[in-house]
Amino acid sequence: MHETSTTLSQLKCRVVQREPAPPELIVVLCHGFGAPGDDLVPLAAEILERKESLGAHVRFVFPEAPLSLSHLGMGPGRAWWMIDMARMMSMQMGTHGPEAITEMLRKEAPEELATSRKRLLGLVSELSTTSKLPLSRIVLGGFSQGAMLATDVTLRLEEAPAALCVLSGALINEADWQKRAPLRRGLRVLQAHGHQDPILPFQTGEALHGLLDKAGLKVDFHPFNGGHTITLDTLERVGALLEGLLPPR
Repeated sequence: MHETSTTLSQLKCRVVQREPAPPELIVVLCHGFGAPGDDLVPLAAEILERKESLGAHVRFVFPEAPLSLSHLGMGPGRAWWMIDMARMMSMQMGTHGPEAITEMLRKEAPEELATSRKRLLGLVSELSTTSKLPLSRIVLGGFSQGAMLATDVTLRLEEAPAALCVLSGALINEADWQKRAPLRRGLRVLQAHGHQDPILPFQTGEALHGLLDKAGLKVDFHPFNGGHTITLDTLERVGALLEGLLPPR
């Protein structure tokens, strides 16, 4: 496995490919809140080992979020935007229930989202230019907060990407996403969410699925019995999606 580091649009990135070669498909995966920048990097090898047919044709790019959480005692943890953890924990442990958390997140439009959005948009543009691939050959995705950012950027790109992978994501910024989502009608979306997710309740994923489905995106929604995680079955499905996006041989 060939792994390198680079900086794209002011974001430190890990780049993984089976072997150095011009890619036919690029996959950008964004990590979640509190994770170090290299948190998702092992997923590239997992997917490539499961799907031999992907060969050296797929390049994985893992950007590191711009905000450090070391001042909060979270070591190498990073964030795309800050979260009021005390408020979230209070709601999760109190009597509010998942419906209240879902409604709270729907209205969220964090201040730092604009900065992270700009940097990820710039990263995608740089990847397209340097690889000479159109946006239609770039897959966006992520886990948790990273999935929310990937969704936000997908809805704002000038052209549709190849696909969107939402792993344990949630609906935020609803008013804006609701207006933009119909412009991505027909886009392939792989979404997975755990029924027992204690961080982002299953209802938050259902709300996002409902918005995207109603707007005409082709959402392949996979609930699973589990918590805030990425299952082996989900990785298998991501690999199958990438296989389907490569040109016939």
